[in-house]
Amino acid sequence: MMKTKVLFLLVLSAFIATSGFSQEKTKKELKAERKVEKQKQVEAMVNTRIFIFNASRAIPQGYRSMDLTTNMGFVEFHADTIKGDLPYFGRATGAVAYGGDGGIQFEGKPDEYTVTPNKKGYQVDAVVKGSNDTYRLSLSIGTEGSASLTVISNNRSTISYSGEINAPEKPQQ
Repeated sequence: MMKTKVLFLLVLSAFIATSGFSQEKTKKELKAERKVEKQKQVEAMVNTRIFIFNASRAIPQGYRSMDLTTNMGFVEFHADTIKGDLPYFGRATGAVAYGGDGGIQFEGKPDEYTVTPNKKGYQVDAVVKGSNDTYRLSLSIGTEGSASLTVISNNRSTISYSGEINAPEKPQQ
């Protein structure tokens, strides 16, 4: 009788240990599958040139970086147009009006627009004209969607933003 109980406990503990290890492996596999799925989504967005860069942090030249959770900016990339509305922190010169909204805003067909794959993800370079300025955009995209945007302007000091890219939301019908 005692041998039966011991044997039963050994079998039960072996079963519990085995199922515990298999669940652990499943979690890792699920994480890896989600990572691969995200990489495929990013690749599809970049290849179609339809995605939105959402800025979460601004890094002005010569100033501290700033959290943008209350004043997020974005740049919408489409195959034929690019639209941007980003907060700006830094020094402006030349044709920038004093007391204006202070942000970087543009919308139009890009003069240049290239997408180049690299080891870490993708490099997107574009030149877009705003109402009073021309903006050179340099967007580095990681394979899982994290991104860093540098904006070079004729009338303002260079500023960078960190954030991520996402698919545009589909309109409600």
